[in-house]
Amino acid sequence: MLKIRKHKILPEEFPESWASDWGEDEYGLWMAFTYKGVRQAFRWCEPGTFLMGSPEDEPERLDDELQHEVTLTKGFWIADTPVTQALWQEVMNNNPSKFKGEELPVEMISWEDAQAFVAKMNALKSELKLCLPTEAQWEYACRAGTTTPFSWGDQIDSTLVNFDGTEPYNKGSSSEYREQTVEVKALPCNDWGLYQMHGNVWEYCQDWYGIYPSEHATDPLGPSSGFARVLRGGSWIIGSARDCRSADRSFVSPSACNDYTGFRLVRSQ
Repeated sequence: MLKIRKHKILPEEFPESWASDWGEDEYGLWMAFTYKGVRQAFRWCEPGTFLMGSPEDEPERLDDELQHEVTLTKGFWIADTPVTQALWQEVMNNNPSKFKGEELPVEMISWEDAQAFVAKMNALKSELKLCLPTEAQWEYACRAGTTTPFSWGDQIDSTLVNFDGTEPYNKGSSSEYREQTVEVKALPCNDWGLYQMHGNVWEYCQDWYGIYPSEHATDPLGPSSGFARVLRGGSWIIGSARDCRSADRSFVSPSACNDYTGFRLVRSQ
């Protein structure tokens, strides 16, 4: 019997018909699906209000991080890891990644490729109703209730995040630079049980990149059109620890691909 210790607002249905296994642990509720022997778990993120963006006194912040209050009125299930090469291979019958390994995140795929994966996965298992996270969903899940630059506090090093540790944040100490991706569960998860929201690979969001509103926003979806899609989380190579902050934003052409960008899945209520 579940004790439901972590959440105040529960999903409409638990477990759902698509779940191969499910449960509750110190991070909250989780469900997983299994496709051709490859398992992907999801974590429940309940509805809530949070501060999106960064405060003006956050070190190394950028101008596009205007802090504003956001309310997400619907809870959602977010994958606990980026999509692995194992899952991509089973769904798409190929593996374009530069760094090969079943438990490494898939990379060398564009935003458009990620959309093709989502469409095929939904066709194979229609009850999943998968999509990419909105930018607001992504930051809400990354922060996991925190307001600091990182979900672990004011600093990170390479024991927590796969990034270029030779470029530390805000005069911090240098740490290891691995020069490639690592397995999706190789490093600690955040307080909501999500792995590698900081570093390893940048992650595609659903939104077009645009300027934040200055006022409160409810269930924001970003601009209706644009030139580039949002990237979040930082990566193993580009920039420094600054790029791995919860509030940091980047963007990319929908058709571009590289060896430091991947994605994770969301299932909305």
